[in-house]
Amino acid sequence: MNDSHVIVSLDFSDPGHALKLIGKMDPAHCRLKIGKELFTRAGPVFVNQVIEKGYSVFLDLKFHDIPTTVAKACSAAADMGVWMLNLHASGGLRMMTMAREAIDKHLHKPLLIAVTVLTSMNERDLKQIGVVKHVSEQVKDLAMLANKSGLDGVVCSAREVAMLRKEFGDGFCLVTPGIRLQGSEHHDQQRVMTPAEAIRAGSDYLVIGRPVTQAADPLKALMAIEKEIARVKREA
Repeated sequence: MNDSHVIVSLDFSDPGHALKLIGKMDPAHCRLKIGKELFTRAGPVFVNQVIEKGYSVFLDLKFHDIPTTVAKACSAAADMGVWMLNLHASGGLRMMTMAREAIDKHLHKPLLIAVTVLTSMNERDLKQIGVVKHVSEQVKDLAMLANKSGLDGVVCSAREVAMLRKEFGDGFCLVTPGIRLQGSEHHDQQRVMTPAEAIRAGSDYLVIGRPVTQAADPLKALMAIEKEIARVKREA
């Protein structure tokens, strides 16, 4: 059974390039995230191909629509056999609750998590959309709403992980994007941490893109990250 804490982000426009990368890795050492661009180009057929290769798939489509539409979309994702899927917590309590109920009707029940505040956003970005709270306050409030809706956890920056772990305990799944290796560029991410920092803070799963997908040897890069995570867990 795959117990990896690493989710590799397949940020590709060409499914062929994504499959080439997948062939260089091992499903025993990571899970895979399929986002909007790749899914829009390749669709459910590609998701099925990846699952057939033995990988656990996080379908990162961040559903946000009227409650009935989101519930039906989540049901369709469950039918694909994905391991995890997400929606925007800002869609509200009723939308999240209906999504939870839709998933619970399936024999295969993927983890259902909510996006709090995108890791590309900061206080200035929030103010531009009318949110006057500090990022951490907005994250906490949306996480509380997701928890009340019965969701399995949230996507959040590693900088909010310790706060959320203290608030919700070990049973609440915390998925952290914006993970960068020591010394690497942040690119479009604002609130980032290294794998060791994120695990130490309490993250359950780390979403990692370029440090693995652009590595000369992706599997070797994964093994190095695994080694770093194992060291932190031994120290805990």
